[in-house]
Amino acid sequence: MLRHFSDLLDDMALSPLDLDPRRFGRVTACDGGLIEVSGLTVPIGGLARIDDGKGHTLTAEVIGFRNGRTMMMLLGDMVLLRPGAVVRPEGRPGMLPVGPAYLGRAVDGEGKPIDGGPPIHAVAEWPSGGVRTGALDRASVKEPFDTGIRAINALTTFGVGQRVGIMAGSGVGKSVLIDMIARGADADIVIVGLIGERAREVSDFVERYMHGEAAKRTAVVAVPADHAANLRLRGALLATSLAEHFRAAGQKVLLIQDSLTRIAHAAREIGILLGEPGAARGYPPSALSTITKLVERAGNSAESGGSITGLYTVLADGDDQNDPVVDTARSILDGHIVLSRELAQRGQYPAIDIGASLSRVMNDIVPRDQALCARQFRALLSSYESNRDLVLMGAYRPGVDHLLDRGINLHPQLVQFLTQEAGEFVSLEAARDMLGRLIGHDG
Repeated sequence: MLRHFSDLLDDMALSPLDLDPRRFGRVTACDGGLIEVSGLTVPIGGLARIDDGKGHTLTAEVIGFRNGRTMMMLLGDMVLLRPGAVVRPEGRPGMLPVGPAYLGRAVDGEGKPIDGGPPIHAVAEWPSGGVRTGALDRASVKEPFDTGIRAINALTTFGVGQRVGIMAGSGVGKSVLIDMIARGADADIVIVGLIGERAREVSDFVERYMHGEAAKRTAVVAVPADHAANLRLRGALLATSLAEHFRAAGQKVLLIQDSLTRIAHAAREIGILLGEPGAARGYPPSALSTITKLVERAGNSAESGGSITGLYTVLADGDDQNDPVVDTARSILDGHIVLSRELAQRGQYPAIDIGASLSRVMNDIVPRDQALCARQFRALLSSYESNRDLVLMGAYRPGVDHLLDRGINLHPQLVQFLTQEAGEFVSLEAARDMLGRLIGHDG
């Protein structure tokens, strides 16, 4: 406790003395979650405290301007809000606290602890929108990234600094897959953003991972689905800013965002609240552009030598792979893993649809023989799945198609190769060797 107060006193000694007059505004209107404030000029993204006059304080964020008034949105419930309440700006607009103090901790979208520990003591700050760099300042993806999952390591190999999406409908195993990757991934720092998900999943994740040696390199930013839309979006920005801060220090970061769809939903709520018309299935253009801006912040840094390998889950509403969020994510990401409900119903976990999954950098980072074996594996599995009904009915006559014959013979081994228990770890080298032995069999 004494050490904590000592750190606070050191910060106060280093902070410049602000003698400017403290300006304030007043709440003039509240409509559907949108608050209008008069007499206050705060930049977009700035925070403000609303005093209800009875000792209660609410936090709001500036999201726009209209007719000389500032438009705000509360980060919490508005049950205590009243007209004429005093609004005072707080903090530095557009800046988020970052630093090693977040490692081993679980926080909300404002950076406040949710794990019962002491307040976060973070001195450094990072722009919430990131530090924009030129396209040529991003280093190429040249080194494979070990996820610990056999099917991914061998058939859709990730690269350090790659941005990958895990796309599936609800209840197909996205959360289990990212748990396996978070546990087995080779990274210096792991930043996990649990945005818009169930509170139970947040509790389970913290209980499983935030203890022991793994917790010392892990930070969790969690904003469940019942929180305000701007707080959910702020949580995603905080997780990305933390990853950028550690990348600038030259570290190898794994950034997991679960889920990109919930982030788009939050941006959609804010856009519609400001009167922006819905375009693609109700998503305003700003909601889809939020995805692009967030994803583009990951990658390799040529300046620091650090990297952010981004892993983003994407919920395909109604198992629709042409959903606007899915389509936008697929077009901007460097690869995607598709989980199949049909495979999950057969009991295959992780339910990775290898035929529909793709890593755009795999051919540049793996040996040529692995790429050839992976291509042959896909051909064998695709040939069997295309003729599955004929084979099961006994309508196929062996000898007609050599590729299908081999696919039928190897199908049990192919399925076993794709299946992996949650606690099992398979390295890149082991996965490559197993793939070579399997495809070389009966070749």
